[in-house]
Amino acid sequence: MEKRWKISEPLTEEEYKFKEQIVQHIHCPEIIAEILVKKGIINIERIKQFFEPSLQHTFDPFLFVDMDKAVRRIISAIETQQKITVYGDYDVDGATSTALLYLGFKRIGADIEYYIPNRMEEGYGLSLDGIQQIKERGTKLLISVDCGINADAEVETINSMDMDIIITDHHNPKDTLPNAFAIINAKVEDCGYPYKDLAGVGVAYKLLMAVYTRMNKNTPSEIERFLDLVAVGTIADIVPLTGENRIFASVGLAHLDKKRNIGLKALINIAGTSNKELNTTDIVFGLAPRINAAGRMGSAMRAVELLISKEEEESRGLAQLIEGENNKRQEIDQQTFREACELIEQKYPDMDNTYCFVISSENWHPGVIGIVASKLVERYYRPTIMISIKGGVGSGSGRSISDFDLFSALSELDDLLESFGGHKYAAGLSILPEYLEEFERRFQECTEKHIDHQQLIPPLSVDHKLELHHVNDKLISWLEKFAPYGPGNMRPVFYTDDVIVSSYPYTVGRNHLKLKIEKDGCVLDMIGFNLGQLKALLHKGDNINIAYSLEWNTWQNKTTIQGKIKDIHFVRS
Repeated sequence: MEKRWKISEPLTEEEYKFKEQIVQHIHCPEIIAEILVKKGIINIERIKQFFEPSLQHTFDPFLFVDMDKAVRRIISAIETQQKITVYGDYDVDGATSTALLYLGFKRIGADIEYYIPNRMEEGYGLSLDGIQQIKERGTKLLISVDCGINADAEVETINSMDMDIIITDHHNPKDTLPNAFAIINAKVEDCGYPYKDLAGVGVAYKLLMAVYTRMNKNTPSEIERFLDLVAVGTIADIVPLTGENRIFASVGLAHLDKKRNIGLKALINIAGTSNKELNTTDIVFGLAPRINAAGRMGSAMRAVELLISKEEEESRGLAQLIEGENNKRQEIDQQTFREACELIEQKYPDMDNTYCFVISSENWHPGVIGIVASKLVERYYRPTIMISIKGGVGSGSGRSISDFDLFSALSELDDLLESFGGHKYAAGLSILPEYLEEFERRFQECTEKHIDHQQLIPPLSVDHKLELHHVNDKLISWLEKFAPYGPGNMRPVFYTDDVIVSSYPYTVGRNHLKLKIEKDGCVLDMIGFNLGQLKALLHKGDNINIAYSLEWNTWQNKTTIQGKIKDIHFVRS
């Protein structure tokens, strides 16, 4: 599917002056200066902060309006040895948040436990069964991480059990907030915190640092001790890598490379990335799926056990168990994806007039439908909701496209749902099967109202036109300074018009396209991941317009420049 190129507008006269000033001050290529200007980074001090992320440029955690109240309650619990339980979600963000607070509070003397619900038995978020178990173990203070912001009824139950709950979360709240002891969530109106895009683990880290500050434990070594966990959770949750998230990811990746967390070290080894400097891609495609597999296929408690482990032998054993669960998850993913594609082709024959997919089955594993929904959006580019029906209840995962707010749409359909939560691009829900038909009808109406045909062509943001003779080591070295890359700070995409395919295209690995392009005597190696289907359409000597990013490629101890294909437009004769 050809993409809709959204080529960046040329610089205004004022912006052009800023670009010239940046080139003069930092002696970078003009393309680099232009990218900075388009990001709104034009002040030399801000450029320095962007290229050198530092914890010194993060916000005071006490800007959260409930932070002081939460910190006083936690310190009181520590001093009187009241049992604290951290209640987490079962994904990477939830597991790293849970491990972070468990390790961080245990380090300062807390009587602390943790609990993560079983996805198959208890569903998403705070569960009444889990709350009862926690109460029976003597907990007096419950701290939720990466969940709880919409758990009104469950919070009332907790209050009735003579327990206090501090909610830390980053998901969108509904109109009414739970009656919790304290709520730490930057998305809550009038929360006081200026940066709104923290992951759940980022919010948990701010809470931990606030407690450490109040207890005079905030030495540089303690502030940085758990940033490897913060980086993994932040990167894996696909939140914008801007502001504080970018700082946490950058500083945390440097700590991750030191492999001080024994559990993460075991996971890095089993993922085959132990002999390289880790980047966001290694987290998203290497570590995150493995940690997620524990919660998707069994119990995320095992993932937390790994992340808090102090014994290398235990860590290796847990990592091997999780690896086995990940392999099983991949097999189920592939089978479910095939079944979902077949169902879509049968159910929606008129794709031009189909604006969304709502598909369900009693055979689908609820632990993989979120992953598969993402793959379906990538393939068909429609908002997609997959529902697994078990025990008379449908558990759904939804994924959206860039121009459609999934959370807002589900808010309009709240009367048909048992529960839901999430954000613009991803959401979870539960629904009774008898409401499925009406839900799909109204969801289809909602998508038709908010999406036009043009928006069903996947967009590709293109930053700059580039000629091949501008591609050199200096340019790539400057581009690497923009890392860590991720949402909100994606690797720049360039395009070059009318290049010649100068080699015979071929495929490598799992359907990856390889070729060389040439223009004005300059040649560039290209790879297109999962674009092997284009091989049949490309021939040596073809003229194409190509969009791509640039990076170093190391193979057999040799490092060269490589273009990563984002899209190809064929030059029509």
